[in-house]
Amino acid sequence: MTAVLLALAASLTWGFADFGAGMGARRLPVVVVAAVSQAAGLVVAGVVVVVSQESPPSARQFAWAAFAGVVGIVGIAAFYRALAIGTMGIIAPVTGTASVVPVAYGLASGERPSTLQAAGVALAVVGVVAASLERTPDRRGRQVGAGVGLALVAALCFGWALVGLSRAASGGAAWSVLTMRAVALPLVLLAIAASGPRLQVSRRAFGLLVGVGAGDAGATILYGIATTRALLSVVAVLASLYPIVLVVLARVLLAERVARAQLAGVAVALAGVALISAG
Repeated sequence: MTAVLLALAASLTWGFADFGAGMGARRLPVVVVAAVSQAAGLVVAGVVVVVSQESPPSARQFAWAAFAGVVGIVGIAAFYRALAIGTMGIIAPVTGTASVVPVAYGLASGERPSTLQAAGVALAVVGVVAASLERTPDRRGRQVGAGVGLALVAALCFGWALVGLSRAASGGAAWSVLTMRAVALPLVLLAIAASGPRLQVSRRAFGLLVGVGAGDAGATILYGIATTRALLSVVAVLASLYPIVLVVLARVLLAERVARAQLAGVAVALAGVALISAG
């Protein structure tokens, strides 16, 4: 049960962090949002490492964490590009299937969830996809399938980032996140140098992005700990419920309409969580 609560807490925190990142990206270049949030996450992870006094992980665990950091940043780049050229109602559900990768990896590695957990995993994945669906007005000149390929790349990258973190977390979740941010931040800074966006960030926006980075790092640490206490094929699905949080926040704070399919998706996902917890 502890692993379930940790994974759900990670999902909730990721949802808030992603919502804040989305608000920041409306006013600032995506690379700037990524740079500030990644830097804040690096500081948070470093503080946790110092306070917890965890021993450094092995070289293999470092390598897995670095891998997770690289594929995670590539996934973010592909995801935002897909949103820029495609239809949200198609892109979001595709990227929401990222949990399929760690589930498949866990099963291939010999994990065998109980019957209830397996049913819960299936319901949760379907619910997340349904909750991510949005009604988007038709736009002339935009191809329906535009961006789907990039969305698949993003889903694949996010999924493998979850796998990489799970493999690295046994050497210390905080160390894993610190390594991920230490690898990802230079890549983002290189992107800024190449694109040359203006770096004028207001104090309010800077505070928001620092909060985003801190929340993202905290959620990632919680997920890492959860993977050391339960099956990856179960934990990864629970931690991937964050699209539901985004739907709720958009409805409450931005007054966006929630379609019936989205509400049904939330209910199905919660039913999946209940089955996983019971198993």
